[in-house]
Amino acid sequence: MAEYYKSYKPRTFDPQAKEAFKVSRSKIDFFVDCPRCFYMEARHGVKRPSMPSFTLNIAVDALLKKEFDVHRVKGSAHPLMQKYGLDLVPFKHVQMDEWRENFVGVRALQQPTNLLVFGAVDDIWVNKKGELHVVDYKATSKDTAVTELENTKWHDQYRRQMEVYQWLLRQNGFMVSNTGYFVYVNGRKDVAAFDAKLEFEVNLIPYTGSDAWVEQTLVRMKACLVGELPSVSEACEFCVYRKSAQGFESVEYKTHVPVQVTKMSKKTPRAPLGQPLF
Repeated sequence: MAEYYKSYKPRTFDPQAKEAFKVSRSKIDFFVDCPRCFYMEARHGVKRPSMPSFTLNIAVDALLKKEFDVHRVKGSAHPLMQKYGLDLVPFKHVQMDEWRENFVGVRALQQPTNLLVFGAVDDIWVNKKGELHVVDYKATSKDTAVTELENTKWHDQYRRQMEVYQWLLRQNGFMVSNTGYFVYVNGRKDVAAFDAKLEFEVNLIPYTGSDAWVEQTLVRMKACLVGELPSVSEACEFCVYRKSAQGFESVEYKTHVPVQVTKMSKKTPRAPLGQPLF
């Protein structure tokens, strides 16, 4: 982890630069979560400590994409769509692979701020009217089935994530429905044994959102980038930790009495092993 942190050098914002500054969908959520932490990374390259990758979730994403791609090629509805009575099929487009690729994704330049926004979608479905429905895959393991989004920090992030994708597709000239879908897979823990396989139950959760907040948030992000360091947010655990650590270190520095270390010369006698030197 420490080696990763040392090697990571994020691209920082230069107020004098003429070229557009790239911000990912996750960085928009980062700013919403804490403007101060966002500023420290975007302006000065001070990144928050990273979280480990959820490799099982990544595997589920990859397998779901393969599964829905079979129906994308055929132009047919997936059984999950049929189960929920949806007259939809996976959207076929020449840029689909590009839109799914991390650090590429769907892109749009917001002219007023000169911010180049991008985000990698999991999937897109289309209805008979030609409207696109953003789809996001989620994987978890809970004792009860996940049939709706809850009022939690994580689920609020999921909502914003989908709304940014909807905004990006609209900026690229597509008709996009306000209703998107979460394909939520839940790893079962009530089976008799592992038997070298995981069993999942799959639920489809519709979500009707609004991207009205995105433009305003990008304007505030740009104002943050060209402004001064925002104040500490008491709602941010990283800000609170740094503030507490700095306060403790300040007190320790003032009260700490340095230990005088005697430098040994080659002529200084050494104590026998097991006995103190002084």
